[in-house]
Amino acid sequence: MNSIKQEKPAAALSKPWVVGLAASFCCLLWGSAFPAVKIGYRLLDIGGEDSAAQIVYAGLRFFIAGVLIVLFHCLRERRFVCPKRSSWPMVAKLGLVQTAVQYFFFYIGMAHTSGVKASVITASNVFWAILISALVFRFEALGWNKLLGCLCGFLGVVVINLSGGSLAGGLSLAGEGAIFLAAVANGLAVSMFKFYSAHEDAFVLCGYQFVLGGLLLLAGGLAGGGALSGFDLPSLLILAYMGVLSAVAYTIWSILTKYNPVASVTIYGFLNPVFGVLLSALLLGEQNQAFTVYGLAALVLVCLGIFLVNRAKG
Repeated sequence: MNSIKQEKPAAALSKPWVVGLAASFCCLLWGSAFPAVKIGYRLLDIGGEDSAAQIVYAGLRFFIAGVLIVLFHCLRERRFVCPKRSSWPMVAKLGLVQTAVQYFFFYIGMAHTSGVKASVITASNVFWAILISALVFRFEALGWNKLLGCLCGFLGVVVINLSGGSLAGGLSLAGEGAIFLAAVANGLAVSMFKFYSAHEDAFVLCGYQFVLGGLLLLAGGLAGGGALSGFDLPSLLILAYMGVLSAVAYTIWSILTKYNPVASVTIYGFLNPVFGVLLSALLLGEQNQAFTVYGLAALVLVCLGIFLVNRAKG
C-alpha cells in the first residue's frame, strides 16, 4: 500500500512540464532573493563589508525557513514530527553542508569580490551538482548533451553579467575562492539530499537541516561580532519573506530532486541569476543589465541548455 502511495507523487512529479514549471518557480523565488537581501541590508544598515552581520541575517533567514517547514509538516501530519534517531546524522550533515558551510563561504566571498564575479562563479554549482551526482554517487550517466547543456546555461549567466560590470581583475582566496567553495558545497548537498531522501521524509530533512544550519550560522556570526538592530515592520516583513521563499523553494526543489535525475532539475538553476537581474531591474531600478540584447541572449542560452540536458538519456 505504501509503495502505491509513493508511486503516485513520483509519477506526477516526473512529468517534464511539472518539473519545468515547479523548478522555474523555485528559481523565480530565489531570483527575488537578490533584491530582497539588498533591501533587507539597507533597512537594517548592514554594510557591504560587515560579513558577520550578514551571516547573522542569513542564520535568522534559514532558521525561520526551517521552523516554517517543520510547522507545515506537523499540521499536514496532524502530529509533531521529528527526525528518527538514525536520521539525525543525515540532518546534521545536510545542515552543515547545505546551509552553514555554503552560506558562510558565500557571504565571506561576497564581501571580497564583485557581484558580477560572484554570480558567474555561483552558477558553477549546476556543474558540480551534475558531476558529483554522476561521478561520485552514480545516480545517472554523464553524456555530451548534459555537458553541452551546462555550457550553454553557464554562457547565459556570463552574458547576463557582461553588461553590468567587468569580469576582469585578480583572484583572491577570501573572495572568488570562498564563492567557489560555496558553489561546490551546494552541488554536493543536492546529491546528498537525493541519497538520504530515498528512505527518509523529505520534509523532515528539509526543515531540520535548515533549523540546524541556521543556528550554526547564527552562532558563527555572533561569535564574529555580528549584530542586528533597528528592526521595524518593513525589515521584519522582508526577513519573513526571505524565510518563506527559502522554505518553499528549497522544499519544492528537494522533492523534485528526489523523484527526478539530478541533471534535469539542477539545470534550471541557471535561471536564478537571470531572474535576479530582471527582478532587480523592476524592484531596485537596476535596468542596465535586464531589458537589453544581453538579457534576451542570456535567456535563450539558458533555455537551450535546459532543452539539451532534458534530451539527454540517463
